[in-house]
Amino acid sequence: MIERITRTPIMHRAVAHGGVLHLGGIVAERREGVGMKGQTEQALARLQEILASAGSDKSKVLSATVYVTDMAAKAEMNEAWVSFFGAENLPARATVGVANLGSADTLIEVVAVAAR
Repeated sequence: MIERITRTPIMHRAVAHGGVLHLGGIVAERREGVGMKGQTEQALARLQEILASAGSDKSKVLSATVYVTDMAAKAEMNEAWVSFFGAENLPARATVGVANLGSADTLIEVVAVAAR
């Protein structure tokens, strides 16, 4: 059975099937004047909220694809990332540099897969 969780006007925040959660693109809510580290922290806090609403948590994140508009700021993203997950629970990850994430002030978007 497929379970769709937290509907928005254009998607569901998470879709569960077979004990696996697929989470849609997660961005920071307050982006204006906030750098890469701050936006990463906000996006990961939202990730945690979505995981909790779906019966999971950050220790169960299996993999993530992270889209960033400024690869020069990747170290800032990494700092927030490791702080959030902790060294023991780091998921598999790919970081992809992109030109645009839909608005000029969006610096990062996280897509993740987690166990339930």
